[in-house]
Order: sequence, then structure tokens, then C-alpha cells
Amino acid sequence: MGRGRIEIRKIENLNSRQVTFSKRRSGLLKKARELSILCEAEVAVIIFSSTGKLYEFSSASMEHTLARYSRGLDLDSLEHPQDEHTTQQEQVDVNALKEELVKLRLSYLRMLGKELDGLSFNELQLLEDQLSEGVLSVKDKKDELLLEQLQKSRFQEQKVMLENEALRKQLEEVQRSSKSPFLEFSPLATRFSLTDSKDVSTSSSEENEDSDTCLHLGACRVGIGLVSVSWVIEWKQELAAGFDTANVKASK
Repeated sequence: MGRGRIEIRKIENLNSRQVTFSKRRSGLLKKARELSILCEAEVAVIIFSSTGKLYEFSSASMEHTLARYSRGLDLDSLEHPQDEHTTQQEQVDVNALKEELVKLRLSYLRMLGKELDGLSFNELQLLEDQLSEGVLSVKDKKDELLLEQLQKSRFQEQKVMLENEALRKQLEEVQRSSKSPFLEFSPLATRFSLTDSKDVSTSSSEENEDSDTCLHLGACRVGIGLVSVSWVIEWKQELAAGFDTANVKASK
């Protein structure tokens, strides 16, 4: 069986492409060497791979072969001179392209606010209008981008809020499901209640002691008052008795 016909097209697989390049390059250089030997021909082959690597073969010298090739091109141009009209037309096209390039460069510089010398008032006004339109277009585009970013930020904010709300509801459900149906004993509350009762009893006892003290002081004050009154009465009685004794002695 003969070999099938190979379709000549680019090999998409990179590994297969490199293998094919290596095989066919070797075959091409071999054929060039055989051709130079069999036919006494000066053969030169230059190959650049897709990665830029150079492969070459020359039956004599690559410099000598390239020099002969250049001389051959010069002789061919002398034997077949170009039409003068075609050359002139090409030169005209080149000059027109150069002038267009100069105009475009000048217009670009004027858009940057440079090379404004030589412009009339109307031309300057037209340039100002163009620049104003450009600034407005840039501003509109910037506002559009800012609005899009703001909308994206709001969307993200709403999304985060919804996620937080969902997490909060889940947390509440977990707390409700884990809560006991009976009242839980709180040592801290009991401690505070006992402390409060102790404080109340202590304050009550202190108030009772203060009341007893006040009553005791009141009794002391009353007793002191009674002693003072009785002493005054006795003093008056002694004074009266002294007066009576003096009167009796005087009468005698």
C-alpha cells in the first residue's frame, strides 16, 4: 500500500509541528547537498524556524552565493528597466503620503495646544470648539464609567446586606432551637439577689440602731432636763430656809 496524500496546511499541534519541521529540514538539506554533488550546481539554503533559529547550507560559501545572487538582481534590473511613467507616479504617491503625514502631525500638535502660530481667529475658534467637544465627550464617558461603578457598588452592597440578613435569621433560628423550655438557674442572679437581701437587712438593722440611739439620746436629754429642774427647786427651798433663819435671829 502506498502512502496517503498529506494535506498541505498548518499543523496545529506544536509538538507535531516541531517534529515535522526537524524531519523535513533534514530532508531538504540532504536534497540540496545531493543536488550540488550530482549536478555540480552552486546551492545555498537558508532556513529560519518559527522560533527564529537559523539553519543554512551552502555548497561553496554562503557569502559567495549571496554575492552572486545580488549581482544577478542588478543585471536583471539593467536588462528590464522599469517604466519611467510608473516610477514618476510612485514618487507622486510617496510625496502625497508625506504631506498627509505632516498635516496629521501638525493637527495632533495643535490638539495638544502647540504649534498655534499662523492660525486665524476663526481657525482658533474652530479648534477651541473641537477641543470643547472632545472634553465633553471625555467627561461624559468618565461619568458613564463612574455611574457603572456606582451601580456595581450598590449591587454588591445589597448583596452583602441580603447575605447578612440571611445569616442573622439563621443565627436566630439556631438560638431558638437551642434554648431550653424550662427556666434556667442563674447563679449570678441568685448571688445578686442574696447580696441585695443582705444589703436590705443590713440597712434595716442600721436604721434600727440609729433609731435606738436617737431614743437613747432623747431619754438622756429628758433626764438631764429633770435633774436641772429638781436642782433649781432645791436651791430655792434652801434659799428660803436661810431667809427664815435670818429673820428669827433678828427678832431675838
